[in-house]
Amino acid sequence: MTMLTPRTPAELAPPGRSRRERRAAELRARTRLVGERLAGISARSGVQVLQEVDASPAGLTHAEAALRLERHGANVVAHERAPRWYLQLAKAFRNPFIAVLVLLAAVMYWQDPADPGVVILSVMVGISGLLRFWQEFRSGRAADALKKLVSTTCAVQRRAGSGSAPTTFEVPMDQVVPGDVVRLAAGDLIPADLRLITAKDLNVGQAALSGESLPVAKADTGLQDLGRPDTTDPVEADNLVLMGTSVTSGTATGVVVATGGDTYFGSMAGSLVGERPQTNFDTGVRRVSFLLIRFMLVMVPVVFMINGFTKGDWDEAFLFGIAVAVGLTPEMLPMVVSANLARGAVAMSRRRVVVKRLNAIQNLGAMDVLCTDKTGTLTEDRIVLDRYLDVHGDEDAEVLEYGYLNSHFQTGLKNLMDQAVIDRVDEAEEVVVDARFSMVDEIPFDFARRRMSVVLGRNRVVGDFGRPEHIVITKGAVEEVLALCTHLRDRGERVELTEQLRWHVTRIAEDNNRQGLRVLAVATRTMDTLREAYTVADEDGLTLVGFLAFLDPPKADAARALTGLADKGIAVKVVTGDNELVAARVCADVGIDVGQVVLGPGTDDLDDAALRALAARTTVFAKVNPVQKARIVRALQADGHTVGFLGDGINDAAALRDADVGISVDTAVDIAKESADIILLEKDLTVLEQGVIQGRTTFGNTIKYIKMTASSNFGNVFSVLVASAFIPFQPMLAIMLLVQNLVYDISQLATPWDRMDEEYLRKPRNWDAKGIGRFMVTIGPVSSVFDISMFLIMWHVFGANSAAEQSLFQSGWFIEGLLSQTLIVHMIRTRKIPFIQSRASWPVMVMTVLAVLTGLWLPFSPLAPSLGFVALPASYFPWLIGVLLAYCTLTQLVKTWYIRRFNTWL
Repeated sequence: MTMLTPRTPAELAPPGRSRRERRAAELRARTRLVGERLAGISARSGVQVLQEVDASPAGLTHAEAALRLERHGANVVAHERAPRWYLQLAKAFRNPFIAVLVLLAAVMYWQDPADPGVVILSVMVGISGLLRFWQEFRSGRAADALKKLVSTTCAVQRRAGSGSAPTTFEVPMDQVVPGDVVRLAAGDLIPADLRLITAKDLNVGQAALSGESLPVAKADTGLQDLGRPDTTDPVEADNLVLMGTSVTSGTATGVVVATGGDTYFGSMAGSLVGERPQTNFDTGVRRVSFLLIRFMLVMVPVVFMINGFTKGDWDEAFLFGIAVAVGLTPEMLPMVVSANLARGAVAMSRRRVVVKRLNAIQNLGAMDVLCTDKTGTLTEDRIVLDRYLDVHGDEDAEVLEYGYLNSHFQTGLKNLMDQAVIDRVDEAEEVVVDARFSMVDEIPFDFARRRMSVVLGRNRVVGDFGRPEHIVITKGAVEEVLALCTHLRDRGERVELTEQLRWHVTRIAEDNNRQGLRVLAVATRTMDTLREAYTVADEDGLTLVGFLAFLDPPKADAARALTGLADKGIAVKVVTGDNELVAARVCADVGIDVGQVVLGPGTDDLDDAALRALAARTTVFAKVNPVQKARIVRALQADGHTVGFLGDGINDAAALRDADVGISVDTAVDIAKESADIILLEKDLTVLEQGVIQGRTTFGNTIKYIKMTASSNFGNVFSVLVASAFIPFQPMLAIMLLVQNLVYDISQLATPWDRMDEEYLRKPRNWDAKGIGRFMVTIGPVSSVFDISMFLIMWHVFGANSAAEQSLFQSGWFIEGLLSQTLIVHMIRTRKIPFIQSRASWPVMVMTVLAVLTGLWLPFSPLAPSLGFVALPASYFPWLIGVLLAYCTLTQLVKTWYIRRFNTWL
C-alpha cells in the first residue's frame, strides 16, 4: 500500500536556521509533499487508487480494519495540549527577576536564617508566581470548555469476511483507516482525505481550508473515473474531499487515502505543536529585565567596595550590598505584571473574551497591524441575494419572481443561494405564491449541466382549450443557461437573442462578477405541448429573463469598527483564501483602501526581503494558502510590526501561532482555538477594539511601575554612593533599606488599578529598553539632589554628624526617601501636572497615603528600636515639607523638558 514517505529533518529544514525558521520550513515542505501526493492521487483513476491502498469498492473486512488501525494509529492529528498543572506552575516562576530574588533570599538565609528579609522576598516570589499560574490555568480550562464534548462518527462500509456482503456501520472518526470506504451525505464531516469513487450532486464546504464562503461543487464521479491530471492543488481537485471539510448537499462514497498526520490537514497541524515563537511581550520583558539586572551588577559591587574600604567592616558592607541589590531590583515587577495581566483578563472576560495566555493582553495593546480573514469578520458569513437584474442590468421584480418560483418549487435539498432567494422574498414580501401555480415536474441539478429547472402549471384558462399552461423555469450558471437561450425578455417583449445582444448580456454578468458577486441566469420557456414528464431536452429554446447576483454581505458595524481600529493606530490587512474579486468588493464596501490585490501564489517566489516590502504596501491578499498566511505574518514582524491575526479555520492555524497575538472565536475549528492566544465569544471587531484599549491600559500601568521603580531605586542607590563616600557611618541600615523598599513596593501594588490618560491609549505602545535606561538615569538623579539636601540638613541643622547620632540621620533620610519615592508615583504616572490635570485612581491614592502614613509612623512606633529608628524632632517636618515641594517642582520641570526633548514619557 502506498503511503506518504517521510523526509529526513535535513530535507525538511536545512541546518543553520533558527528554531522558528526551521519549523516554518518544515511546515512548508511537509504541506507541499502531502499536496503533491494528493494531486497525484487525483490524477489517477478510481480503480488504480483502490489498488494502491489495497481496498475494494465493497470496503475492508473488520479484521483488515483492525490491523490497519494498529499499523497506522488512530485517525487524529497532532494538537497542542495544555501542560500538566505542575509544569504550568513551574513555568509561572520562570522569570529573571524571580531568579534574582531567590538568589538574594538564599544569600540572606545563608548569612542569617532569622533575617526578616528572607520572609519578605519569599512572599513576593510566591504571590507573583501563584497569581500568574492561577490565571493562566483557569483561562486554559475555560478555553477547553468551549470545545464540543461530542463523539463524532461517520458511515463506513465494512464486511464481516472476504465473501460477505458490505454493511454500513457508524464508527468513531478516530477509528477510520486507510482503505476504508466512507459514505457521505449532506451534513457529514469529512473524516479523512478521500478519493471519490462515486458522487452525485456533491457540494462541499471548504471554508476552513480555503476561506471560500460558498460551497464548492465536486464532479459527478463513477468508479471508472480516469482522474484529473491537470490538478495541482488538492483543495481544488473535484474528485478529492479532505479532512476538516463538510458536505453541504449531495451524496458520495470515497476511499480513504490518508488519515491522521498524513492528511492535508494533519500536515499543517503537526508543525503547530511544541514551543511557541517568542512574542513582542516576551522579547520586551527580557530586554528590560536584563537592562535592570546589568545596572544592579554594576552598582552593587561599587557600593560594596566603597563601604568596605571607607567603613572597614566588610561583613556589614556585604549585608548593605545585598540590601542595595534588593533595592535596585524591581522585585514586585513579576507580581505587578501578573496582576496587571490578570486584571486585564478579568476585564476582557466581561466583554465575552477568553484570554488563554496572559502575555497576549499586552501584545494586543502593542499591535499595530491586524491581519484578518474576510468571512465572518468583515462579512456576515451568509449568502444573500444582493440584486435581481434584467437584461440591461436594471433591477426588475419579474426576475426575482421567476427566481423565487424556481427555488420555492424545487424538491431537492435547497442550496444556500436558493435559500437566499426565498429569504429575500419573505423579507420584502415582493412575490406571493398562491393558486396561480402548481408543480408539474422537475429537472434536477447536476454538475455537468450546472443548472436545474422546474416545470410549473399556470392555473388559468388560455385560448379556447381550457387547458393550463406549462412553463419551464431554469436557473443556473450564466454560460450554461445562456447557451440554451434563443430569445430574451426586453421590457416585457420577447426579442431574438442576436450575437450583439448575447455579447451585451454576457458583459452585464461579467461586470457583476468583477464586483465580487456570484451570478446566476434565469430563463423560461412556455411549452406548446403539455405532458406529465419533462427531460433535459426540454431545456432548450429558452428566453433569458435576467440575472440573480449573490454575495456574503459586509457586517453593518464593520466599517465603524475598522475606523475605530485605524484611530487607534492599527492597520488592517485582509489575508483570505477567497478569490480576489470577492475580497476586493467586500473590502471596498467596508471602507478599506484596497489598492492592488496580491494573490498568494505570487508570493512564493519572493525572498524574505522582497516579501517584507510587498507586505508593507499591500492591504489585501487573496487566494492565500496556510503556509503563505504564516509567511506574510512573519514578514510583517520582520519589518518591526507587532502583528495580530484573526482567523477561525484550519488554514489560519499556522498564522495564529506565529502572530504576536493569535485571535480566534468559539465557533472556530479546534486547531484554530488551540493555536490562538485570545478567543472571542463574538466574532466582532468592535469587541477587539475594546480589547486593544484594555491591552494598552495594561501595558501602560506596567511601564509606570517599571519607570517609577527603576528611576527611584537608581536615585536611592546613587544617593547611597555619595553618602557612603563622605559619611563615616552607614547612611541607612540594611534592614531600613528593606523596610523602605517593602512599604514602597506594597504601595505600588495598586498600580494595575490605575487609569491611563486618553492620549496614551490612542496609539500602539511597545517595549523600549533603551528608553527605560535613559529615563532611569535622567529622572533618578533628581531625587538624589534632594536626598543630598536632606543629608546636609540632617548633618548641619540637626547635628547628626557622628556615629553616635547616626540613628537620627538614618531616620531622617528614611522618611524623606520613602515620601519622595511615594510622591514620584504621582509625578511619573502621567505626563500632565499631577493632582491638577490628572488624578490617580482611588486605589492608588489610598495606597500611597497609607505608605506616607506608615513612613511617618515607623520612627515613633514600638517597632522603632528593633529597626534602628529614633523619634524625630517637630522642627524636622517643616524642612521635610520644603524639600518635598522643591522635589515635586523640579521633577515637573525636568518632566516638561524630557517630553519636549524625547517626545515621550511613559
